Amino acid sequence: MQMRFDGLLGFPGGFVDRRYWSLEDGLNRVLGLGLGYLRLTEADYLSSHLTEGPHRVVAHLYARQLTLEELHAVEISAVHSRDHGLEVLGLVRVPLYTQKDRVGGFPNFLSNAFISTAKHQLLFALKVLNMMPEDKLAEALAAATEKQKKALEQQQTASS
Repeated sequence: MQMRFDGLLGFPGGFVDRRYWSLEDGLNRVLGLGLGYLRLTEADYLSSHLTEGPHRVVAHLYARQLTLEELHAVEISAVHSRDHGLEVLGLVRVPLYTQKDRVGGFPNFLSNAFISTAKHQLLFALKVLNMMPEDKLAEALAAATEKQKKALEQQQTASS
């Protein structure tokens, strides 16, 4: 994932004008601006999600398994891409573990602010790609929700 210019977490991508580009060609053009190294194909397609709100957008999710060496190459390439430091503030590795306190790691990560459907896409991808058992996803989401609820309560108490 990446930290965006607006402080929200999201997946690399952008808008594709279908009059000129296929989804994959447009995606690879946009990824070239933000990552520089990675090229995706139709075989990497995972899902599409319709966003809510006044600007209805279809967010397409692609996923590719990388070796550690390929991941390092993507990370190095991203730092040297055109959008680094402007639209993209950096790549973020998702911690796919939960610490003994049942909050640290993935549950804490889920407490961050995500753009549009990114959080839903992340949870969906981890489930369908069998990267995390469904019960662990549910536990992490519950812990993150509880943490956010407590923070909101503390904020309301402090302002009273």
